[in-house]
Amino acid sequence: MLWTILLLLFNGFLILVYIYSSRTRQTNEPPLDKGVIPWLGHALEFGKNAAKFLARMKDKHGDIFTVRVAGHYVTVLLDPNSFDEVLNDTVCLDFARSKKQLLQRIFCLQLPSIKPTAERKWMEQHFQGPSLSKLSSSMKAHLQKLLLSDQTDCQPSKWTQNGLFSLCYSLLFRAGYLTLFERIDDAPAVYEEFRKFDDLLTKLARCSLNRGERKTAALSRERLWELLSPKGESFRLDSSSWQQSYQHFLQEEGIDAEMQNRAFLLQLWTTQCNTGPAAFWLLGFLLTNPEAMEAVKSEIRDLTLQHPLIHPLEAHSTPVFGSVLSETLRLTAAVMISREVVQDKSLRKANGQEYHLRQGDKICLFPFLSPQNDAEIHLQPQIFKYDRFLNEDMTVKDTFYKEGKRLKYITMPWGAGTNVCVGKEFAVTTIKQFVFLFLTHLDLELCNPEDKLPPVNTSRYGFGMLQPDGDLQIRYRLKKTQPEM
Repeated sequence: MLWTILLLLFNGFLILVYIYSSRTRQTNEPPLDKGVIPWLGHALEFGKNAAKFLARMKDKHGDIFTVRVAGHYVTVLLDPNSFDEVLNDTVCLDFARSKKQLLQRIFCLQLPSIKPTAERKWMEQHFQGPSLSKLSSSMKAHLQKLLLSDQTDCQPSKWTQNGLFSLCYSLLFRAGYLTLFERIDDAPAVYEEFRKFDDLLTKLARCSLNRGERKTAALSRERLWELLSPKGESFRLDSSSWQQSYQHFLQEEGIDAEMQNRAFLLQLWTTQCNTGPAAFWLLGFLLTNPEAMEAVKSEIRDLTLQHPLIHPLEAHSTPVFGSVLSETLRLTAAVMISREVVQDKSLRKANGQEYHLRQGDKICLFPFLSPQNDAEIHLQPQIFKYDRFLNEDMTVKDTFYKEGKRLKYITMPWGAGTNVCVGKEFAVTTIKQFVFLFLTHLDLELCNPEDKLPPVNTSRYGFGMLQPDGDLQIRYRLKKTQPEM
């Protein structure tokens, strides 16, 4: 009897493998590449280095193709002139279902009673307008205190050595945590657990954890839920923090206390996972490109002399710094925009070609390849050029072309369309504040002038800002003369 049951299960498995393996390309569908492994398809290569894999597929098939990934068929569109066909379609394409699956898989979070429009409206109220100014001022104060606190007892001649990535991530995370959660005592513990959790997040999303990693991720997640709980000792009942306001919103939406703590972790990761890595890459590019560093410092010096009582990066145009930031994001922001095809769709590309998308498939945009690293759009796209986004008259350059058409999307670090990142302006302001404080208050240099930036951690493609596989050793000290703040 047992052997009969096992044989039936095995036969059922073979039937499923056959069904998933027997798909063929139909008329007007994108090129189909299933890979050689039944069901799994290209999942291993995709997860290991999505950018390298998709670049290979683009060279083989062009700028639209369908690949099989762990039983799913994913159409990838790499023509930025055609992105709006995906971003603007809310009838045939759906974002919410995939998002719910990831929230459950990564954060064990379910928010069935919250409508996406209501949540977005709340976020806009707290990350834009007057609330943005309040958050930015608080963030600046915390950054300055954290950045300078370890140096106040040191002589200006004393150097401190550290890894640039560790330093940037730690300082920006703790400042952001203090700004949004106003929890002073447990910030170091939260950061330590957060880094453990973040290191395993991509594997959580792909369900590729081994037994030991699964245990570590679960323990870190549970510890973070505990630390972020409003019942913790460092939670002030009389505070009007961002966290308390968000808790009130969740309560009004009928979310219980357990899910509230899980939602706090989601928001902690969403708000803190990108600024630290972005600041690392920006400062890293400056340190390894002396001409760029001097151009940024010169711009800050000139504005500080002209307006000594006003923060130059907040009140005045800084086209050089803006170009450096845009170039940094172009090279290191690797978001993947995904939609589920909920009903058959005809996708019309900008060149007039039409392709049929099947219900049940997924479609993805990967701006990191195009437009951000497209040789037709950017000359020598793999090289950092600090003035790439500057015109000859030092104004901002925002006009780029592909196939003779002006691009609507030049870089897409914050996503696009109806799901563009609500906290974009807060993140940009935070990065600017951090770099300004670093360059005006500290002497900063590489420990080894010959050092280069470390390579990227290729598993992070598709998850926002890339992180380095390694670190860049630096040393820094207080400047002899400190600017007025």
